Amino acid sequence: MISEQPNLNYIDQLAREDEAAKQLLVDVLKNEFPEEQNEYYESFAQKDFKKLAANVHRMKPKISILGLEKSYKLANDYEHNLKNNNLEGFEDFEELLQLISSFLKTI
Repeated sequence: MISEQPNLNYIDQLAREDEAAKQLLVDVLKNEFPEEQNEYYESFAQKDFKKLAANVHRMKPKISILGLEKSYKLANDYEHNLKNNNLEGFEDFEELLQLISSFLKTI
């Protein structure tokens, strides 16, 4: 179970009180994350572990930007497992994806 919540603290630091910059960063997240999530699910349906690992790797910066430090480690471990054709960590990563998706709908 994931014990942390996504936040915009890091985005606020990057934007330095520039609302346009903040909105640009948020828009990038809101546009790219669903696309990356769909690619992840397509790779999962194909049981393509190499692509799955690459999908998770591409999502990690967004996990970090949303202030999810523990979840970043979870994603890193899951990526490593996928490289070894192992789905250990799938349930936790799935929970993380749902958490981020829900959060992005609120901002």
